[in-house]
Amino acid sequence: MMKEINLENKITVITGASSGIGAEIAIEAARKNSDVVLIARDIQKLQHVQARIKQVSDSDVILISADMSNPDIIEQVYKKMKSKIDRFDYLVNAAGFGDFDSFFDMSMTKAQSMFDLNVMGLMYFTRLIGRDMMKVGSGKIINLGSVAGKIPTPKSAVYSATKAAVIQFSNVLRLELAPFDVKVMTVNPGPVSTNFFNIADKNGHYVENVGSFMLEPDELAQKVVSHFEDSKKELTLPFSLNLASKFYLLFPMIGDYIIMKWGDKK
Repeated sequence: MMKEINLENKITVITGASSGIGAEIAIEAARKNSDVVLIARDIQKLQHVQARIKQVSDSDVILISADMSNPDIIEQVYKKMKSKIDRFDYLVNAAGFGDFDSFFDMSMTKAQSMFDLNVMGLMYFTRLIGRDMMKVGSGKIINLGSVAGKIPTPKSAVYSATKAAVIQFSNVLRLELAPFDVKVMTVNPGPVSTNFFNIADKNGHYVENVGSFMLEPDELAQKVVSHFEDSKKELTLPFSLNLASKFYLLFPMIGDYIIMKWGDKK
């Protein structure tokens, strides 16, 4: 059973907030009375999320349209937020995309774009917000990793590499921020029923094959937000894939055999 929390007088910043996991986390945080800053490229989609928030909460909502893969724009986003608010209690880095394709068939331009958004953009923004959290001695950073960053599967080399980078970056960041009482949590979901797969899974085969593991974004968001105020370091869901990731860490050769025989669902 998830614990009840009240985030009144708190401020949550969410990237990738226009749809999917980011949007649902924004709505759930607002439902718990946090004011929210929603960041994504598509302002119309952000406005739609804002309208959904207003149906369940009186929280203040700030919308910022931005490409979070561009360092110069990230700097502008930070300055814009600082002109409106004086602190950041929670940062949720949910912006990202994937593409399920053989590494040797994927263009390196797309691979670069994936790293620019999923990894470098996250790092640039975390660096800015994290410094503010260090100054006040509080805050929590929640980074969206993935089970793909823990368990390898064919046709996800670049995406898995970005998420493995996010996971390990978060692990080290947690150690560096601990003396400042700033917490870091990594969220590593398996497949989630969002429009992520409109890009990643063009033929629809993967979604068909992993239906039994598919998470609903609103339920995932509830679990994520329920840990905003505690010291949980990692949330990997569903439970079955969390166990699988631990098994793979201990027995990688057996894990590779199982994945090659039964796990190539893309």
